[in-house]
Amino acid sequence: MKHDTLGNVDAVRADNTVTLTWHGDRQFESGRAGVPSIRMDGDAATAPSPVDALISALAGCTAVDVVDILKKRRTEPGALEIVVTAQRADATPRRVVKVHLAYRITGGGVERDHALRAIDLAVTKYCSVRDSLDPELPVTWSLELLPG
Repeated sequence: MKHDTLGNVDAVRADNTVTLTWHGDRQFESGRAGVPSIRMDGDAATAPSPVDALISALAGCTAVDVVDILKKRRTEPGALEIVVTAQRADATPRRVVKVHLAYRITGGGVERDHALRAIDLAVTKYCSVRDSLDPELPVTWSLELLPG
Protein backbone atom coordinates (compact mmCIF):
# COMPACT_ATOMS: atom_id res chain seq x y z
CA MET A 1 0.00 0.00 0.00
CA LYS A 2 1.39 3.38 -0.98
CA HIS A 3 1.21 6.28 1.43
CA ASP A 4 2.28 8.96 -1.05
CA THR A 5 0.60 12.29 -0.35
CA LEU A 6 1.15 16.01 0.02
CA GLY A 7 2.87 16.58 3.33
CA ASN A 8 5.16 18.69 5.46
CA VAL A 9 8.93 18.33 5.85
CA ASP A 10 8.55 18.77 9.61
CA ALA A 11 7.03 15.28 9.72
CA VAL A 12 10.34 13.74 8.56
CA ARG A 13 13.45 13.40 10.73
CA ALA A 14 16.30 14.70 8.55
CA ASP A 15 18.73 11.78 8.68
CA ASN A 16 19.75 12.43 5.06
CA THR A 17 19.16 15.57 3.05
CA VAL A 18 20.20 16.05 -0.58
CA THR A 19 19.33 18.75 -3.06
CA LEU A 20 18.58 17.98 -6.71
CA THR A 21 19.15 20.73 -9.29
CA TRP A 22 17.92 20.68 -12.88
CA HIS A 23 20.55 21.49 -15.54
CA GLY A 24 18.29 21.58 -18.61
CA ASP A 25 16.89 18.87 -20.84
CA ARG A 26 16.61 15.75 -18.67
CA GLN A 27 19.88 16.35 -16.75
CA PHE A 28 20.13 16.79 -12.99
CA GLU A 29 22.73 17.00 -10.25
CA SER A 30 22.09 15.74 -6.73
CA GLY A 31 23.98 15.58 -3.48
CA ARG A 32 24.64 16.84 0.01
CA ALA A 33 25.83 20.40 0.52
CA GLY A 34 29.59 20.82 0.48
CA VAL A 35 30.55 17.44 -0.96
CA PRO A 36 30.80 16.07 -4.52
CA SER A 37 27.47 15.40 -6.18
CA ILE A 38 26.19 12.89 -8.70
CA ARG A 39 24.76 13.67 -12.11
CA MET A 40 21.77 11.91 -13.60
CA ASP A 41 20.34 12.03 -17.10
CA GLY A 42 16.82 10.86 -17.84
CA ASP A 43 18.06 9.74 -21.27
CA ALA A 44 21.25 8.10 -19.90
CA ALA A 45 23.20 10.01 -22.56
CA THR A 46 25.54 12.12 -20.39
CA ALA A 47 25.22 10.40 -17.00
CA PRO A 48 23.46 7.45 -15.38
CA SER A 49 19.67 7.51 -15.49
CA PRO A 50 17.75 7.72 -12.20
CA VAL A 51 17.09 3.95 -12.40
CA ASP A 52 20.81 3.35 -13.07
CA ALA A 53 21.52 5.46 -9.97
CA LEU A 54 19.03 3.38 -7.96
CA ILE A 55 20.58 0.04 -8.88
CA SER A 56 24.07 1.54 -8.47
CA ALA A 57 23.07 2.57 -4.94
CA LEU A 58 22.01 -1.02 -4.25
CA ALA A 59 25.34 -2.34 -5.52
CA GLY A 60 27.30 0.31 -3.64
CA CYS A 61 25.49 -0.33 -0.39
CA THR A 62 26.09 -4.09 -0.54
CA ALA A 63 29.71 -3.56 -1.66
CA VAL A 64 30.48 -1.49 1.45
CA ASP A 65 29.10 -4.28 3.62
CA VAL A 66 30.90 -7.07 1.73
CA VAL A 67 34.26 -5.28 2.01
CA ASP A 68 33.68 -4.52 5.71
CA ILE A 69 32.72 -8.13 6.47
CA LEU A 70 35.72 -9.57 4.59
CA LYS A 71 38.05 -7.06 6.28
CA LYS A 72 36.81 -8.25 9.68
CA ARG A 73 37.83 -11.77 8.60
CA ARG A 74 41.25 -10.31 7.67
CA THR A 75 40.67 -11.27 4.04
CA GLU A 76 40.25 -7.88 2.39
CA PRO A 77 39.66 -8.24 -1.35
CA GLY A 78 42.21 -6.86 -3.79
CA ALA A 79 39.39 -5.81 -6.10
CA LEU A 80 35.60 -5.90 -6.16
CA GLU A 81 33.28 -5.39 -9.11
CA ILE A 82 29.53 -5.84 -9.22
CA VAL A 83 27.59 -6.03 -12.46
CA VAL A 84 23.94 -5.22 -11.75
CA THR A 85 21.30 -6.51 -14.13
CA ALA A 86 17.82 -5.14 -13.60
CA GLN A 87 14.60 -6.20 -15.29
CA ARG A 88 11.95 -3.51 -15.64
CA ALA A 89 8.21 -3.77 -16.11
CA ASP A 90 6.95 -3.37 -19.66
CA ALA A 91 4.14 -1.00 -18.64
CA THR A 92 4.36 2.47 -17.13
CA PRO A 93 5.66 3.00 -14.54
CA ARG A 94 8.61 0.89 -15.71
CA ARG A 95 9.56 -0.11 -12.19
CA VAL A 96 12.38 -2.51 -11.43
CA VAL A 97 10.87 -5.99 -11.02
CA LYS A 98 14.00 -8.19 -10.66
CA VAL A 99 17.65 -7.56 -9.87
CA HIS A 100 20.74 -9.75 -10.14
CA LEU A 101 24.04 -8.74 -8.54
CA ALA A 102 27.05 -10.51 -10.11
CA TYR A 103 29.99 -10.06 -7.73
CA ARG A 104 33.53 -10.44 -9.03
CA ILE A 105 35.98 -10.53 -6.12
CA THR A 106 39.73 -10.72 -6.55
CA GLY A 107 41.92 -11.70 -3.64
CA GLY A 108 44.13 -14.68 -2.88
CA GLY A 109 43.04 -14.95 0.75
CA VAL A 110 39.30 -14.72 0.13
CA GLU A 111 37.55 -18.06 0.56
CA ARG A 112 34.45 -18.77 -1.51
CA ASP A 113 32.21 -19.71 1.43
CA HIS A 114 33.25 -16.57 3.33
CA ALA A 115 32.63 -14.36 0.31
CA LEU A 116 29.20 -15.93 -0.27
CA ARG A 117 28.32 -15.45 3.41
CA ALA A 118 29.45 -11.81 3.25
CA ILE A 119 27.26 -11.22 0.18
CA ASP A 120 24.29 -12.95 1.78
CA LEU A 121 24.59 -10.84 4.94
CA ALA A 122 25.08 -7.65 2.92
CA VAL A 123 21.97 -8.20 0.79
CA THR A 124 19.64 -9.78 3.32
CA LYS A 125 20.63 -8.10 6.59
CA TYR A 126 22.81 -5.00 6.44
CA CYS A 127 22.08 -3.05 3.24
CA SER A 128 19.73 -0.16 4.04
CA VAL A 129 19.17 0.50 0.33
CA ARG A 130 17.92 -3.07 -0.19
CA ASP A 131 15.65 -2.77 2.82
CA SER A 132 14.28 0.51 1.46
CA LEU A 133 13.12 -1.22 -1.72
CA ASP A 134 9.97 -3.30 -2.08
CA PRO A 135 10.51 -6.45 0.02
CA GLU A 136 8.79 -8.45 -2.75
CA LEU A 137 11.45 -7.38 -5.29
CA PRO A 138 13.49 -10.50 -6.10
CA VAL A 139 17.22 -9.84 -5.65
CA THR A 140 19.58 -12.66 -6.58
CA TRP A 141 23.35 -12.80 -6.64
CA SER A 142 26.26 -14.82 -7.95
CA LEU A 143 29.98 -14.88 -7.22
CA GLU A 144 33.04 -15.13 -9.42
CA LEU A 145 36.11 -15.45 -7.20
CA LEU A 146 39.42 -14.70 -8.88
CA PRO A 147 42.89 -15.33 -7.47
CA GLY A 148 44.76 -12.21 -6.41
